[in-house]
Amino acid sequence: MSSVGKSTNIFWQECSVGKSDREKLLKQKGCVVWITGLSGSGKSTLACTLGRELHNRGKLSYILDGDNLRHGLNKDLGFKAEDRAENIRRVGEVAKLFADAGLICIASLISPYRKDRDSCRALLSDKSFIEVYMNMPLDLCEARDPKGLYKLARAGKIKGFTGIDDPYEPPLNCEIEIQQQDGICPSPCVMAGQVVNYLEEKGFLHA
Repeated sequence: MSSVGKSTNIFWQECSVGKSDREKLLKQKGCVVWITGLSGSGKSTLACTLGRELHNRGKLSYILDGDNLRHGLNKDLGFKAEDRAENIRRVGEVAKLFADAGLICIASLISPYRKDRDSCRALLSDKSFIEVYMNMPLDLCEARDPKGLYKLARAGKIKGFTGIDDPYEPPLNCEIEIQQQDGICPSPCVMAGQVVNYLEEKGFLHA
C-alpha cells in the first residue's frame, strides 16, 4: 500500500506480461524521443517524418504532439508557468506508458523549461529518454512563423510567448542536436535519418 500525491491506499498491480515481453513481440525497444525547440523550429516536421520512416522500417511508433494534446488531454491548461509544467508532466507520464508498451514514443513539444524536461527524463531510468534539440535561431523561426504566432506576440496580442517574452532554456546534455549547416537547414529526411541512426546504434530498433 502506498500514497502518491493526493492518492492514498493504492497498490501497484504487477502483471505477468512485462515490457521485455512486449519488446520481443514488436522486435524493438520502447523509448521516448523528446523533440524540443522554439515554435517554428521544425519539431512537428521532424516528428512526422521520423514516424513515417520508422513505419516504413516496420517499427511501431506514436507521436505526442503538443498542440494536438491540448485538444484533449491538456485542454484544461493554459500557458502560465505552472500550466506549462503540468502540461509537460502529463505528457511525460503518457510517454512513459507508451515506452513501457514497447513503442517508440515521439513527443514533440516546445517544452521550454529545462527542469520540466529533466523531470520527464527521470521517469525513464534505463537511458531510454532521447532528447532531440532543434537548435534553430529565433530569427529563422520567426521568419517561418507557420502559425502566425510570432506576429501576434510581437503585436502584444499573445503574452508569455516562448522566445519573445518568455524564456526558452536549451538542453545542456541532449542526445541529439539538430542545427543549420553553413546557414542551411537540413531537410526533414536528413533530420529524421540522424535520429534513426541514433536509435539503430543504441539498439532500439531490434529486441
